[in-house]
Amino acid sequence: MAILQGKGVSGGIAIGRLEFFVRSHFAAERRAVEDTEGELARFERARKTAEEQLDQLSAMTVGRLGKENAELFDVHKMMLKDEDFLEAITGIIKDEKLCAEYAVVETGKQFANDFAEMDDDYMKERAADVLDVAGRVLSILSGAQGGAAQSGEPVILAADDFSPSETAQFDRTLVLGLATQRGSGNSHTAIFARTMGIPAVIGLGAALAPGMAPAMAALDGDTGQLYIDPAPTLLTELKAKQAKLQVEIQALERFRGKPTKTKSGKTIKLFANIGTVADADAAVLGDAEGIGLFRSEFLYLERGDYPGEQVQYEAYRRTLEKMKGKQVIIRTLDIGADKQAAYFKLPPEENPALGFRAIRICLARPEIFKTQLRAIYRASLYGSAAIMFPMINSVEDIRRAKTIVEEVRRDLAAEQIAFDQGVPIGIMIETPAAAIISDLLAREVDFFSIGTNDLTQYTLAVDRQNEAIGEFCDTRHEAILRLIRTTVENAHKAGIQAGICGSLAADPALTQTFVDIGVDELSVVPSAILRLRQSIAEMD
Repeated sequence: MAILQGKGVSGGIAIGRLEFFVRSHFAAERRAVEDTEGELARFERARKTAEEQLDQLSAMTVGRLGKENAELFDVHKMMLKDEDFLEAITGIIKDEKLCAEYAVVETGKQFANDFAEMDDDYMKERAADVLDVAGRVLSILSGAQGGAAQSGEPVILAADDFSPSETAQFDRTLVLGLATQRGSGNSHTAIFARTMGIPAVIGLGAALAPGMAPAMAALDGDTGQLYIDPAPTLLTELKAKQAKLQVEIQALERFRGKPTKTKSGKTIKLFANIGTVADADAAVLGDAEGIGLFRSEFLYLERGDYPGEQVQYEAYRRTLEKMKGKQVIIRTLDIGADKQAAYFKLPPEENPALGFRAIRICLARPEIFKTQLRAIYRASLYGSAAIMFPMINSVEDIRRAKTIVEEVRRDLAAEQIAFDQGVPIGIMIETPAAAIISDLLAREVDFFSIGTNDLTQYTLAVDRQNEAIGEFCDTRHEAILRLIRTTVENAHKAGIQAGICGSLAADPALTQTFVDIGVDELSVVPSAILRLRQSIAEMD
């Protein structure tokens, strides 16, 4: 028996034969051509065919995974029309007189490398999108067939990684689990696996080798372990765990639709953190009482240029509609630090976590801020929207932001564009400075949300991106808890609510503490909501 350790990104147990995904090799011969015009025409026909395939794939994905998951393929179509991408391909054909296959492969690799070298994990994962698009065109040019599971029986499917197109086309009845050598929690493998409820482990490295197939395997999406030829005793244990998980999941259903309150009747709201419109489906499925954090920066990170007002409006409107009147707190742009978008052209910084980021960018570049605020206010008619400013450190920060908000409101009114006049405005408490003066800040806003990830980083002087000092990042440090308590007390004195939207909100060891402190709302990943509601219901 061999035990491989990776990272679990979609929980559950899968037991079955291991099969490696077969796909066309992403390579092409460096072949010279004389008729460059004919080669350009051949490439253009392949590009149009790829667009047609993406239309078909999008339609199929809408039926299986919902409209929002299908939107990824609209992004792929946009890549097929991207001027820089196309000019790079056609330039190789015209200037170097080389075949279309080679031009597509080389351009795909170059653009994918550009994404892979970015600091932000989300942007790194966009490299897979580029390779997916280039691979599609290459397959059409070469007449090759796409990858597929070959056995026709349910298997644990393995690969170096899976592209969006591949994952969307999986037959759920034939895929027991997913295992990859590479990937991250933001990868399409992780996202689609969670959406489809398929146990998945990523980051297994070279230890996961094609020669292991077709061995019997077992995959634990909670611990991140993949067992090859598991011993009979281990199989018995895993099957028992699988059955127990099913019982636990079914038991949690009795808390669906119920208010979140302790035995003594003290109530607390359980909201969800989301990053995309598609995540709102998971929030609904998880029985969230609202959205405590909509990370709007992903609308910026997934594009090569600023998202326009209409693009943002559609995203906010659809999210509000999905939540059916439940509050949706939209955090305004939080670009900077570990979340970089090249087109922002942010200056190089010695310490970007302490640099030009979040509300500082919005105040310095009000045209970007106003576009987002207009989109939020326009969408506010379709549900219960709230606006939240990140990285607030002073009363002056709030007042400057609110001045821009008022300008947007006046402009919309002058243009006779309807919007909700009562959209609440709140701030994130993410620094010790904000927590210490939270009594002053509370007079300026309608609510607080405590971002414990950054609050921990700044309070303990520990870079949360630096794995080498992870042992010093004590999220339960007494200093953090005191700052949270101070913030909540000051919020209540001012008559406003205080929630927690950082990862600490889902820490079961602190749930009782947060209830005792008087936290009004916890915003967590959707899958944690029912389990957290059960825990609170069992408290005295």
